[in-house]
Amino acid sequence: MMGNKKLQVWLPLIFSLVMIAGMMLGYKLGSQGGGKSKFFSSNKRSSLQEALDLIRLKYVDSVRIDSLEGKAIQEMMNELDPHSVYLPPVDLKEANEDLAGNFQGIGVEFNIFSDTVNVVYVIPGGPSDKAGLMIGDKILKVNDSSIAGRKMQVDDIKKYIRGPRGSKANLQIIRAGALKMLTVTRGTIPVSSVDATYMLDKTTGYIKLNRFTENSYEEFMEALENLKKQGLKGLVFDLRGNGGGFMNEAVDIADEFLEGDKLIVYTEGVNSKKVEYRCKRPGQFETGKLVLLVDELSASASEVIAGCLQDWCRATIIGRRTFGKGLVQQQYDLSDGAAIRLTVARYYTPLGRSIQRSYEKGKKVYMDDLWERFNSGEMVSYDSIKRHNGGKKFLTSCKDTLYAGDGITPTVFIPLDTTLYHRELNGLLTGNSMNNYVYNYYLQHKQHIDQYKSSDEYAKGFNAVTEMWAGWVKAAITDSVNLSTINGRKKEMLQLRLKALLARFKWRNTGFYQVLNYDDMAVRKAMEVISK
Repeated sequence: MMGNKKLQVWLPLIFSLVMIAGMMLGYKLGSQGGGKSKFFSSNKRSSLQEALDLIRLKYVDSVRIDSLEGKAIQEMMNELDPHSVYLPPVDLKEANEDLAGNFQGIGVEFNIFSDTVNVVYVIPGGPSDKAGLMIGDKILKVNDSSIAGRKMQVDDIKKYIRGPRGSKANLQIIRAGALKMLTVTRGTIPVSSVDATYMLDKTTGYIKLNRFTENSYEEFMEALENLKKQGLKGLVFDLRGNGGGFMNEAVDIADEFLEGDKLIVYTEGVNSKKVEYRCKRPGQFETGKLVLLVDELSASASEVIAGCLQDWCRATIIGRRTFGKGLVQQQYDLSDGAAIRLTVARYYTPLGRSIQRSYEKGKKVYMDDLWERFNSGEMVSYDSIKRHNGGKKFLTSCKDTLYAGDGITPTVFIPLDTTLYHRELNGLLTGNSMNNYVYNYYLQHKQHIDQYKSSDEYAKGFNAVTEMWAGWVKAAITDSVNLSTINGRKKEMLQLRLKALLARFKWRNTGFYQVLNYDDMAVRKAMEVISK
């Protein structure tokens, strides 16, 4: 009971933040995922416009009309479904970049340690790599603006180092104790939606997709073709934590798994005619064994794929019930640089199942649903899952009974490992202590890590985790973190995370997940299913 009380402090916030991120990602552009739409114009003035004009002309004090308009629009959005959102100009650029799959910048990954920006990764062939920036460099200034010792947040730093393609970023850095000046010409920096791709064994491949951007289908195909060259026979496709994105990208990926002209998904709304999305081409993986991993944060486009593969008996769905976001958004740009992402239709699986869960009780109840799932025991017990919510029953060709609404319920349930959600452990995983230690460990042992030719070789052969743990226990004391009392399962998980974070410096997310997946129940179950 004490563990649950501790969870109540932070778990709703974490779930809400991730859910909101999924909201921002779950939309399509145009009827086929095409361009954005301009907001329609009308000669008839509404009461809202009359009120704003009256305030502008007659109010006793000066007011910012654009601010009033934004708040009025936001209030209107609040009266609609939870996924219709208003994006003011200041937020729109970043929201669009999340889905574009690229941004304009210098091509580094950085972290802030002791109020100093440390370069933790340089994209090979990118602007910073060409200029000579290296892992371990500390950035003090960007174009005469100091960014060191100012207790700045990550988003503040991004404003300095990002900029238009072709513009210059003059960096003052410290390398090995010496001051240096480097000039980086900013460029377009790709952000891959494929987190990891590698072979789990000689015939089973693994692909993890973090969202559906404009480039996801192309990136997925590149990963799939690479795995096929290595002997791919069975595939584990990981969509856990994937909050959605462009529906057309999801449709194209699903097409690779299904034969003929099978229906993948259809959309329909009161003011939107029914539109069917069917297979259009011979798929590259229509017959191989397929497992799909999902969880409570798999939403929207992820659920489109899960729903169609489940309806057609094409894949075994493993994990926990998905988010339940089956509403289609279309973006309308407003004249002041803001935009509205308005829900225009609903998603339906091939059998006609609506993916969307109910929001009739209001946005707060809807937002709190993930916490309620945890509190009710659904995250750890298959018997606690809501399977129908009053919806219709649907029978598949393989005799499985499915239900409408409330997302996609997996065929094989994997309980949440609640060890991860202990407040003490969460603080260590999200704080700077672990990241700072592993970063410095990597700089000190880079030559040793470089001896491993692949992430697979590292994952199997690196055995200095006990040494790393002892070093972190000692280093953490300076951060007022006492690790000596942590043991058992918690200690094992933290040690595995140390090893995974270290792998990430050389092999990025593929190395990170390749290490973590050795102790992942869902991945182990997927391999068991495929081996049968």
